[in-house]
Formats: sequence, C-alpha cells, structure tokens
Amino acid sequence: MPHPLVLALYTSPAAAAVGARAAHAAGVPHDSISVVSRNHDEDTALAAGMDATPGAELEDSRTAGRLGELSGYVLAAIALVLPGVGPIVAAGPLSAGLGEAAGHAAGGLASALSEAGLPEDRAEALQRAVADGAVLIAVHTTETSAPLIRAAMASSGATLVETANWSG
Repeated sequence: MPHPLVLALYTSPAAAAVGARAAHAAGVPHDSISVVSRNHDEDTALAAGMDATPGAELEDSRTAGRLGELSGYVLAAIALVLPGVGPIVAAGPLSAGLGEAAGHAAGGLASALSEAGLPEDRAEALQRAVADGAVLIAVHTTETSAPLIRAAMASSGATLVETANWSG
C-alpha cells in the first residue's frame, strides 16, 4: 500500500544517528526506519547502532539488481583471462562483491526514489551525496504523521528533507 517516505540526508553517520533518535522520539518503530549509506555492509552496521533497518529495500530495485548481476558476470569473465589470479577472483567472493558494487553504483537508489515520485534530478543528487559519504535516513510513515516526521528530521540536523510516495 503506498505511503509517504520521509527522506532525510545527513553529512555523517553520527549526524544520522541523531536523526534516527529523533524519529524514534516521534514514535517511529524500528522497522519503519531505513538507513542507506555507501554500501550494504555499512548500511547493516549503521542500522544496528541506530535501532533501524538497512536500506536494502530502497536500493535494490529490479533494474539495479539485474545490472549488478550482469556486471558481476562481465567482471568474472574478464577475471578469467587474468593469468594466475583470474580463476580465483572469478569464483570467489570478490566477484560477488564487485558485482554488488557495480549494481549499487548503477542507480539503484536513484531509480527507486524516482519510481517513488521524487524528481529524477533530486533522486540522483541524493544518490551522489550517499556515494560521497552522506547517510540517508528513510522513514516509512502515514499521511497524518509525515509533517511531524519531517519536522523531527529537519530539527535533528538533516541537510535535506524530502517526501516521496513509497509503494514498494
């Protein structure tokens, strides 16, 4: 069911933790707060420290996932021709990591936010900010609570607060 998704951008993990605390103080439960950072491992670590969830559902649109999978195959094929280390890289976790990184960079966050109604240029700006080290807190909320959540995020030091219409 579609609902508002309040997006708040923070300059650092410490600043994002303040935002997550503000969301909790506004009554937002753990599973309604998503944390998006440069990669999924960082998302998971940050989310655990903020009593939130990793933002994988925001980033992992079908398009980005498919691009990541295809990129992984291409990287594995290239690695096979490298003398000595190619087969190890192609068969190992490095190949999966490189494929995930390629999919992550392929526009997963921007495309998911665009699909949620955020203008493409703002969605891409958010993705670039996250790639440069900012942390995005996304709060799944209701129409009636969205203004309160927006105010809490703005007063907690977010450098940008947007609202999208999440149907994921």
